Amino acid sequence: MLESLLICCKLYISETRNSATLKFIEQAAKQHPAAVIINKFEDEVYNRVRYTLVSTFDATPLRNAVFDMVKAASESIDLEFHSGTHPRLGVVDDICFHPLGRASLDQAAEIARSLALDIGQKLQIPVYLYGAADEEGRTLDGIRRELGYFVPNSDGNQWTGGLAVEMLPFEPDAGPLQPSPAKGIVAIGAMRWVGTYNVPVWSTDIEAVQMIAKKVSERGGGLKSVQTIGVAHGEDCIEVACYLLDPSIVGADQVQREVERLASEEGFEVGDGYFTDFSQEKLVEKYFKSVNCDQTRK
Repeated sequence: MLESLLICCKLYISETRNSATLKFIEQAAKQHPAAVIINKFEDEVYNRVRYTLVSTFDATPLRNAVFDMVKAASESIDLEFHSGTHPRLGVVDDICFHPLGRASLDQAAEIARSLALDIGQKLQIPVYLYGAADEEGRTLDGIRRELGYFVPNSDGNQWTGGLAVEMLPFEPDAGPLQPSPAKGIVAIGAMRWVGTYNVPVWSTDIEAVQMIAKKVSERGGGLKSVQTIGVAHGEDCIEVACYLLDPSIVGADQVQREVERLASEEGFEVGDGYFTDFSQEKLVEKYFKSVNCDQTRK
């Protein structure tokens, strides 16, 4: 199964609190049965959901399923009325394609670029490309920093409403230069597999935990291929949310130990970290199980 030609898409949407809206978005994906939603990760405090879809390498079903989910989200969610403790660029915050099995990164990037044009032209949402989908290999982290993604715009470490910009500071790769306050912006990329791992720190000192997060990251002089952000997660918890850009170099165990070491210096207790998605192998297994079940029913 791991030798198959598969593409995975992770789609992050700024909503979890309206179940009818999520059902509407999921129904849009079901119109394209060749692209299967394998996992759904919801966080009500963040007010954010991530869908993980997998398809064989035929660009059309996966691209169309994701496009229709983005369309449904942009029609049913108004960013101006959104709030949560996780930052976001838009109603659809991020879309990333990952090759699985024998699929190549170039194939994933091709789908990302095609989808970006569709979203920019048909939905009039500004799109920024990153990773292998961008000619210069621009990073998601870099785009977000330029757009002020990491700075809360409301009290209580909350993000409310859309980005406070009338015109974007640099030209998007697709779509208009002026974002709609209701829809915002979307980043679309293609990357090799990225692990997503969150570590809870029991503290209310957001600045101290954000400093821990920075020290854990490669950017802050910490672990290679690790990106982090410290995000409030309830009244007495702040999570160190991590992107493991190359889990073969630095894995979750190393991140967990480093957070624990740095937190102990501040007198903070640390909970067990958790992955927010399945492994590549598990996604492939679940995809084929789902496909085989559908064929059996027929």
